[in-house]
Amino acid sequence: MGDLKLGLQLGYWTKGCPGNSQAELAIEAERLGFDSVWTGESWGSDVFTPLAWIGAQTERIRLGTSVVQMSARTPTATAMHALTLDYLSGGRMILGLGVSGPQVVEGWYGQAFSKPLARTREYVDIIRQVLRREGPVSCDGEHYPLPYRGDNGWGMGKPLRTNTAVLRPELPIFIGAEGPKNVTQTVEIADGWLPLYYSPYRESVYKDQLKNASNDFEITAMAMVNVDDNVQQALAPVKGMLGFYVGGMGSKKRNFHKELMARMGFEEEANRIQELFLQGDREAAIAAVPDAFADEISLSGPLPRIAEKIQDWKRSRVTTLNIFGDKQLLRAMAEMVL
Repeated sequence: MGDLKLGLQLGYWTKGCPGNSQAELAIEAERLGFDSVWTGESWGSDVFTPLAWIGAQTERIRLGTSVVQMSARTPTATAMHALTLDYLSGGRMILGLGVSGPQVVEGWYGQAFSKPLARTREYVDIIRQVLRREGPVSCDGEHYPLPYRGDNGWGMGKPLRTNTAVLRPELPIFIGAEGPKNVTQTVEIADGWLPLYYSPYRESVYKDQLKNASNDFEITAMAMVNVDDNVQQALAPVKGMLGFYVGGMGSKKRNFHKELMARMGFEEEANRIQELFLQGDREAAIAAVPDAFADEISLSGPLPRIAEKIQDWKRSRVTTLNIFGDKQLLRAMAEMVL
């Protein structure tokens, strides 16, 4: 395994505009030797604009989207964003994509959440066509037909090739994937994988899906880091996050986060968390999150314990560890990892 890199995860805004604080964190991360900085989007702040702001104030750190919600933009629009930001930043863009979930896709974007695997494959193929500029872009698929061929069109569309040069035709594309089939496809069509939860202690869960990954395939995993001499208190924010995602981010019939937790060996506990959450008892749902699971996917406790656990991540298949944190935590993590 190669050296473990560090990424700064900024996510999406949750309480209004953070001002220039995100750029200041990215500047410090770059100074400390972090490899990348990542932004996200849900149904508020977008994923590209903060990266443009940060990219203008930094020089080396890679700029990643974690993730572009595919239903928010057509594939050609996403390719335009990516090639533009890549040029402006001097070739630092990483395009992270994800299908999101049915609540957001159908409730916010007003689109059907159908056939996510096929949609992802078409989406990536079109972006690759745009970036490579080998000819006019076209697609015969059912999800993103180019040119448009619907009954209510004018019938005047024709395939086009982007009218600007592209700095990096092979701009790296990562995919946020959870289900086994989605991860397997990610290895086939993308340059990297953005898992939501990853346990360095249960890599057998991903063995079959990653068996065809090349040596330069990147895995950028996110881990919450909570420094506290009391391990139980350090795990509390992780359990709060898991209680919300496993319990409420989805329906009783389909919840990708719950299904992933079950595949990782905690099926009974995942079902119980969802049951309590859907009954309206969020506190009980959070309390039902096993400490063991929260501990495996995070770095929690006093600094010496975190430093010891980092060695397990270094021995894993993960190439970049993404973390949230203030400047003090960034410095501490840089000392332990880099």
